[in-house]
Amino acid sequence: MSPNDLRAKIRVGEITGPTAGMAKGYTQANLAILKKEHAFDFLLFCQRNPKSCPLVDVTEIGSYTPSLIGNEADIRTDIPKYRIYKDGVFTDEVTDIKEYWEDDMVAFLIGCSFTFETPLLEAGIPIRHIEEECNVPMYKTNIACEKAGVFEGSTVVSMRPMSHKDAIRAIQITSRFPGVHGAPIHIGDPSQIGISNIEKPDFGDAVTIKEGEVPVFWACGVTPQAVAMQSKPSIMITHAPGCMFISDLKDEKLSVL
Repeated sequence: MSPNDLRAKIRVGEITGPTAGMAKGYTQANLAILKKEHAFDFLLFCQRNPKSCPLVDVTEIGSYTPSLIGNEADIRTDIPKYRIYKDGVFTDEVTDIKEYWEDDMVAFLIGCSFTFETPLLEAGIPIRHIEEECNVPMYKTNIACEKAGVFEGSTVVSMRPMSHKDAIRAIQITSRFPGVHGAPIHIGDPSQIGISNIEKPDFGDAVTIKEGEVPVFWACGVTPQAVAMQSKPSIMITHAPGCMFISDLKDEKLSVL
């Protein structure tokens, strides 16, 4: 199914859950929406934290069309679920944000690790959350982001368990995709990056880690949600974890090889 067809189904509520595995070959994106007063600070935050927040598009002020990656899309309706944060507090989860949209808002579309899952699968590397039909597990860490203006906080990571052999191959493959988080930022002992219980993710769902496997962690585009809770802008709208914007941009356009 094409990205446009999938977005049409999302728009009318036929798809309301995680988008992992959908529209293979097309880039998926995280979302952060802020008012104009905070937009420059957040743009600078993304520039200073490219592993967590690699930008693939930024809308014009007041525009809800991400014209570079989805010219016929409406960012207010074309994501399965959104989260609303007011003054750093999570207040609601909704399936469209028309009632929250304001004419001075700017939408930031941030590269998503779902993009590099297709080449991982093509290399024969299993992706556990796809196998178990659930959301990817995500964790807050003790890895501080570079501060920019009002925005500061800790990096959030996504985790995929792999054999040692597959983990090495995954490093090689994902290094080709710096625009969607690139190579892992940590492999192995979760406690070294501040994760006390690997079986209890902060976002998403726990997955099975089999004997002989190692957890592999990538910087994650859910980082802005952790930052919003700490930085407390008056309003920040994000995607619900795992519920991404499916763009018209081909994965290969973000590959450096």
